[in-house]
Amino acid sequence: MRLTLHVWRQAGRDDTGSFETYQADGISESMSFLDMLDLVNEELAQEGKEPIAFDHDCREGICGSCGVMIDGVPHGPKSMTTACQVHMRSFKDGDEIWVEPWRATSFPVIRDLVVDRSPFDRIIEAGGYISVRTGSVPDANTTPISKGAVETAMDAAVCIGCGACVAACPNASAMLFTASKVAHLALLPQGQPERYDRVLKMVDVHDEEGFGNCTNHGACEVACPKGISVDYIAQLNRDLVRATLSFRPEKGTAE
Repeated sequence: MRLTLHVWRQAGRDDTGSFETYQADGISESMSFLDMLDLVNEELAQEGKEPIAFDHDCREGICGSCGVMIDGVPHGPKSMTTACQVHMRSFKDGDEIWVEPWRATSFPVIRDLVVDRSPFDRIIEAGGYISVRTGSVPDANTTPISKGAVETAMDAAVCIGCGACVAACPNASAMLFTASKVAHLALLPQGQPERYDRVLKMVDVHDEEGFGNCTNHGACEVACPKGISVDYIAQLNRDLVRATLSFRPEKGTAE
């Protein structure tokens, strides 16, 4: 396959950046998208040019670091698939492909396709954990948890923190990420003691980091490579209302 790549190049967060065009020759349809970028980088290095910077780690669709926009779509043309698991058979010989980083004020570009996603870390640091004493590891089945609660919690816990929800949202909201991290703890017994304090702290940091508000476009759910439902945002909003009225009555309003 021969492809024309238009790749966003930016030396640093203070640089304006621009698209540069590269020809990618000899691309096998069995290559992953990142393998294809590796091949392009090898050719750039041989020519004495600066390789394209992009994030990657596991290349198995579980770490979330490979997030890029491919033809304007987070992670590319395959639904529920990370960029590292998109294979070149998804494209045709002669295609032009546009590759760029996440576009969000809260995710400043570090270099080329690499963005700073540390705001996600700070949201987790604010409350995405259990700090109360829950005792030693219990024997199996000593704490009854319904099958539905377990499955719903696990469906939220599969979030890999890639940021596709932010990139897809017209408001650059991270509410799907925040809601999934709140929900998987709130649904289990161990997460109950800090449930409402957790949601207040994590939403506060979400807002402080400059992410936008959720206005129910649903683009985040479509872009999420793990298919996490916007239903978790509804649950977060319910918990947030209860927490605001219970812990911050001065900010709550009763109508």
